[in-house]
Amino acid sequence: MQTILNTASDLKDLDGYLDKARVKKLLLVCDDSIHFLRLDEYFEGLEKRRGIQVIRFSDFESNPAYESVVRGEQVLRESGCDMIAAVGGGSAIDVAKCIKLYKNMDNSKNYLTQQVVPCDMPLLAVPTTAGTGSEATRYAVIYYKGEKQSITYESCIPDAVLFEPQVLATLPDYQKRSTMLDALCHAIESVWSMGSTEQSKRYCVQTIKLILENMQSYLDGDEIVFPTMFKAANLAGKAINITQTTAGHAMCYKLTSLYGIAHGHAAALCVRSLFPYMIENTDKCIDPRGEGFLKDSFDEIADAMGCKTAQSAAERFAGIVDSLGLEAPKMRAQTDIDILKTSVNPDRLKNNPVRLDVCAIEKLYREILGEYK
Repeated sequence: MQTILNTASDLKDLDGYLDKARVKKLLLVCDDSIHFLRLDEYFEGLEKRRGIQVIRFSDFESNPAYESVVRGEQVLRESGCDMIAAVGGGSAIDVAKCIKLYKNMDNSKNYLTQQVVPCDMPLLAVPTTAGTGSEATRYAVIYYKGEKQSITYESCIPDAVLFEPQVLATLPDYQKRSTMLDALCHAIESVWSMGSTEQSKRYCVQTIKLILENMQSYLDGDEIVFPTMFKAANLAGKAINITQTTAGHAMCYKLTSLYGIAHGHAAALCVRSLFPYMIENTDKCIDPRGEGFLKDSFDEIADAMGCKTAQSAAERFAGIVDSLGLEAPKMRAQTDIDILKTSVNPDRLKNNPVRLDVCAIEKLYREILGEYK
């Protein structure tokens, strides 16, 4: 079971966790956000205070490349670290997950072609955004030769998580909006996912309610609601860990890389168009639980959003995206559509309860980029 550490001012819970793990040398995978946090000073003084040497690794980018993970794994192996800590957004946590995953594998060959060798090295995650839920999932995303690679393995799930509400105070507004919508999209997609369960739906309903009830206060910078937004993102991550994402996320990745927009921004644009399309096309349901079950799932989303119908829920979601100013990027050329429609991973669509063929995907992308109002 994952350990959730307390964020008391003295960080005694974190000290206790490191002591219990008998850590001697720690690989700290972190992005630039750590310099704005008290955790920067905490890790800087760890060797002097507790005799734990800290090796920092920051040689990765947003949407991290496979090569970044290879460099990180080399640092881990050569330094002899016995624990990994990740401080940052989804990219930092995904890099740390993959570094751990590759530790026991053959470093003379491409890790992506090998069978995973389980690794029990402790992994601590400190998310600095309330959105990805990466700290709760067995998934990681990296890019190899520009193509998205979905890494899935149980040992990717961090052993412990520290939620530090202070980190959200330094988050730029655009990142606040986009990561918040990422969590909301996770919850909505997870409800209608073909992998949904009663447990995952409970997580999703909680997430949707928490985000909508606290959204404005969060965006206004009210620190009282910061822990709540972390909770919402974490619950959404737990749901996705059960169900996986659906077409909304399958379609968003190339939007992110092609136009340079944030992942949550791209996901929201996709769900904005996908939601009403699915409501109108329940006759194309491929969920073995049936069309009636799918319609009930849409009603559950509507109820969690405080709406009377699925259609009004889809409209409310669209209104939220519009109100946050997350506009669609401008299509640069007609060839963009060809790039986008061929980028969608068919395996990810297998989890979507409404069948989407190439024509439907093209129609949705054109709506997002060309007819988006």
